[in-house]
Amino acid sequence: MSQIVWIARHANRLDFVNPDWFLTAERRYDPPLSDDGMVQAQHLAKRLKKEKISHIFASPFLRTVQTANAVAEVLNLPIKLETGLSEWLNPVWMTEEPERLSTPALAKLFPRIDTSYTSRIAAKYPETHEKVRERSGQTARCLATEFFPEDILLVAHGASVLGGAMGLVGEIAKTEVKASLCSLVKVVREDPEWLLELKGDTSHLTHIEEVIRFA
Repeated sequence: MSQIVWIARHANRLDFVNPDWFLTAERRYDPPLSDDGMVQAQHLAKRLKKEKISHIFASPFLRTVQTANAVAEVLNLPIKLETGLSEWLNPVWMTEEPERLSTPALAKLFPRIDTSYTSRIAAKYPETHEKVRERSGQTARCLATEFFPEDILLVAHGASVLGGAMGLVGEIAKTEVKASLCSLVKVVREDPEWLLELKGDTSHLTHIEEVIRFA
């Protein structure tokens, strides 16, 4: 059996460009994409246009949904919101559980969201580094091996991109994968093995993050 699991990190976020946004934001741990992040998401969509992706899954945070939506528009696919791909719910970064838009509210903004989909894996605040890797790795394995054997795209965050890759290929991903903004990981299933073919590719981008931030 052959299968490709693509794992993309969201594009640049507004609070990385304008840190003061955080001070007055209604949902301060759920920033949207920045203007250049929207461009990055379009470049990602163009990169994936010719791939035979059958399903798109996205973390339910706004920045991941926006990134996934750019790809979904090009591929003409729905978006399945998967909590297991969520941001690392790190209490050092977040003083409380992050507030997000509800699924109905997101679906109003992004009609491609499949409201009939039920998330497979939960994410619970607060999380340790080990827990986010376990949770996102379990999510990648669950989606790819139990429910969706076709080529799929997971749109996640720095820590959950790394964790998702580790869940498929093991510890090698810990040192090999570089999950910079809007980067792309490609994992290929050739039973019984998963092979890491792209380790955080950014060749589709014009501006590349020099220092990787996992927030």
